[in-house]
Amino acid sequence: MTAYPVDMTVTPEVETFFDPATWTFTHVVKDPNSDACAVVDSVMDIDYAAGRITYDNADRVIAYIREKGLKLEWLLETHVHADHLSAAPYIQEALGGKIGIGEKITVVQDTFGKIFNEGTEFQRDGSQFDALFKDGDTFMIGTMQGFAMHTPGHTPACMTHVIGNAAFVGDTLFMPDGGSARADFPGGDAGTLYDSIQKVLALPDEMRVFMCHDYGPNGRDIEYLTSVGEEKRHNIHVGQGKTREDFIKFRTERDATLDVPRLILPSLQVNMRAGEIPTDKDGRPMLKLPINQL
Repeated sequence: MTAYPVDMTVTPEVETFFDPATWTFTHVVKDPNSDACAVVDSVMDIDYAAGRITYDNADRVIAYIREKGLKLEWLLETHVHADHLSAAPYIQEALGGKIGIGEKITVVQDTFGKIFNEGTEFQRDGSQFDALFKDGDTFMIGTMQGFAMHTPGHTPACMTHVIGNAAFVGDTLFMPDGGSARADFPGGDAGTLYDSIQKVLALPDEMRVFMCHDYGPNGRDIEYLTSVGEEKRHNIHVGQGKTREDFIKFRTERDATLDVPRLILPSLQVNMRAGEIPTDKDGRPMLKLPINQL
């Protein structure tokens, strides 16, 4: 296993924004020793029925960063989300920074480039992003070092971004009473997801774990923060030493009962382009609706 450069002595300051329309968290992660920050998993608003894009969520994040006098250095994506659209290029235009994602984005682009019948003009080499992270790659946010941990299973490109004593796990894990993400999307795999979760659970017990989503199971309040120790002890899908075989059986059976995410079609088209909206031959923003392809 890769020897990841974990540094529990660094405590990044994290401000979290919740989007109730998609049950999504966006995190602003600040270096405690400078004004540098990163944004993890930004959200662009869409009224799918009306075909209307707005930026209320992104504007809240931009306003916060400006109000605090921060310098945005990174816009980090944990994966190509299937349930919300990334606002990374919109925020980048306002504040700068580089957009980064896992290098296996190329696998996702190839898979969904075919599903959406994208032409040769759609590059499948990840060039829409400023940085493609390999497992163990490091990056700096001011004086603070982070690293990317490849955690596939939900999608091939999923990365957990570990920054000091904070891990941003995307959809690899949910809160302990929420369990784990589905693994039935193209390129997903329940066994691979289990193995990825074990990599996260091998981090120090005191490591803070920040969610990408929370759905408030059993009516509890929305939560976004737990720890590796809490996940090991109490996660309903993988905690207390649940076996790989049991997880695969449970995950496969559960996934077969789940509905397709409401925003999967616009989300994939936009997010595999680093948050850019595709256009038609006349340059007008336009989304496709493939029939019987998912």
